[in-house]
Amino acid sequence: MKERTRAAWASGEYAAIARRNIWEVGERIVRAVGVRAGEDVLDVACGTGNAATRAARAGARVTGVDLTPELFEAGRAEATAAGVEVEWVEGDAEELPFPDESFDVVVSVFGCMFAPRHEVTARELARVLRPGGRLGICSWTPDGSVGRMFQVASKYAPPPPELAQPPILWGSEEHVRRLFAGTGIELELKRDRVRFPAFGSAEDEVEFYTTKLGPAAAARRLTEKNGSWPSFHDDMAALHEPDGEVAEYLQVVGTKP
Repeated sequence: MKERTRAAWASGEYAAIARRNIWEVGERIVRAVGVRAGEDVLDVACGTGNAATRAARAGARVTGVDLTPELFEAGRAEATAAGVEVEWVEGDAEELPFPDESFDVVVSVFGCMFAPRHEVTARELARVLRPGGRLGICSWTPDGSVGRMFQVASKYAPPPPELAQPPILWGSEEHVRRLFAGTGIELELKRDRVRFPAFGSAEDEVEFYTTKLGPAAAARRLTEKNGSWPSFHDDMAALHEPDGEVAEYLQVVGTKP
């Protein structure tokens, strides 16, 4: 499953998605957890580093870890443009390649939610965080516009293994509290929104997401082979909002005692 996941994200153009839709959220979460100069910060499932680059600009020593190293080239370009350095490490959110209590701050912006075993991932985030450290996570809510899009795409994708939990559960307050129960991390949760630029038409939107967003692009390739592309296309087009999406996400900020 993880090989398929890596291939899906590598096959799209995530850098275009990140820049167009979610770049400002990285700055928001870095501000929310109060990253300070000299701190050690880990960005989990970092993608192209929209949080990692901002943490580095705040003066932190930053490591970005992701299962899909193909995304690092764009991340390095973003860091270079910002005049900062980030260490990029290939790794799995369910088995982070770092010792216990290695970081002052751990963040993940629409990233760790895609690891299949949520409890395992939550324990790993808690494990690498130092006492007194801060945690910051952003995840799409199940009933928000992006959550609905992932639900549409999942209808046309192969069924995941039984152990895999739906990514959008990370956008549920109750689910997140259950994940971190027993870790000692004190959580503050709030729903926030980010506005995506409007597309000129539903057709433009479908073409953008089904060529650039990894899971949607993988679903398109599959449906073009099995003949269900017209149905998938129409379901995606039905999500179009002429004035642009206002996408809802859950922001999690935590402190480890």
